[in-house]
Amino acid sequence: MRPNHLPPHRVRGFTLIEMVVVIALIGIMAAVIIPEMKGTFDDALLRSSGRELVNTFNLASSQAIAFGRLYRVRFDSPGDRFVVERQVRDGALEDFVPLKDVPGAEDRWDSRISVEINASSAASPEDDSNIHPAVEAAPDSISFYPDGTADAAEIRLRDRAGYELLLQLNPVTARVRVSVPSQE
Repeated sequence: MRPNHLPPHRVRGFTLIEMVVVIALIGIMAAVIIPEMKGTFDDALLRSSGRELVNTFNLASSQAIAFGRLYRVRFDSPGDRFVVERQVRDGALEDFVPLKDVPGAEDRWDSRISVEINASSAASPEDDSNIHPAVEAAPDSISFYPDGTADAAEIRLRDRAGYELLLQLNPVTARVRVSVPSQE
């Protein structure tokens, strides 16, 4: 118990000047950090789009091997989407139909990412890039074959800031090599 004749301890709070200084410091730190976070977000978006495409290529390759038929990944650039399709035969007619009820068989990439497909530059002259000459490759698709091979292709992902991610599809193993091209 405290005797009544002693003065109570003074409870001290923050002054208005202290509060203004703290708020000003928070504002300065936010002004420095937010532009850095934007670059981090763009980088994460680019890498995430690349991972989605690699996963889709792996899905198409494994489906082609497992079911013994031709599969392809078709790109719809105006719609910013890609879809895995399987080859079906109806008598002499051959067509492709989208996979249904398979996770990862259809997806969209962010509209802030541009996708450029180059099927000719990925194959070097010593590569056997014409493994399946009977199959006519569409310019907006990459085919995966039952023997574990694929079309040679190079997919370049680019964000609005100009940063790029390069996906190179090996035609013999159907595996994807991801690299960051040097900025010129």
